[in-house]
Amino acid sequence: MLRHTYLSLAAALVAGAAVSGVATARTPMVPGDVDASATLTNAQGQNVGTVHVENDENGGTEVKIRVTALPPGFHGVHIHDKAVCDPNAKDPATGSPFFSAGPHLGSGSHPGHTGDLPDLQVRGDGVGQAAYVTDRFKVEDLLSGGGRSVVVHAKPDNQANIPGRYTHSGTAGPDAETLKAGDSGGRIACGVFRRD
Repeated sequence: MLRHTYLSLAAALVAGAAVSGVATARTPMVPGDVDASATLTNAQGQNVGTVHVENDENGGTEVKIRVTALPPGFHGVHIHDKAVCDPNAKDPATGSPFFSAGPHLGSGSHPGHTGDLPDLQVRGDGVGQAAYVTDRFKVEDLLSGGGRSVVVHAKPDNQANIPGRYTHSGTAGPDAETLKAGDSGGRIACGVFRRD
């Protein structure tokens, strides 16, 4: 009888929490919240990973990325302004695919763009995963205004961290290319964000 009473009390507490809007394992942490995901594909059209984004209860945004079959090493990761991942759209200056994704989300110089994220490290077997928290964008920003995409680059992103003691063509500090994308090289994977 005592065991039955405890089970009934536990069921009532769970039901009461659901009715009152208290977050449970089956309800979202943020009322009215939406999640978004992007499936990353390479220039050959192969699925090479996923990126999942959700708003957290502290006003930030959690970004979780998992990739397979990418070259080992560090890779720049950025949110781009357009929701188009066409591998046949080539950058006229470099020949890099996915030029259709447009520039990084946000204005100004790198690494101050809204869509600039930390590097992703990929192990020798091509697998990599990372999780970031940012306050530069919300999930809704990735789905509105025609949507956004996420791009993985071929090289590490130096975050435009070129001290003034280094020079390029006689000018100290980072050059225009570094301030554009942190010298992260060509675009090797791209995915368009969709509402989960």
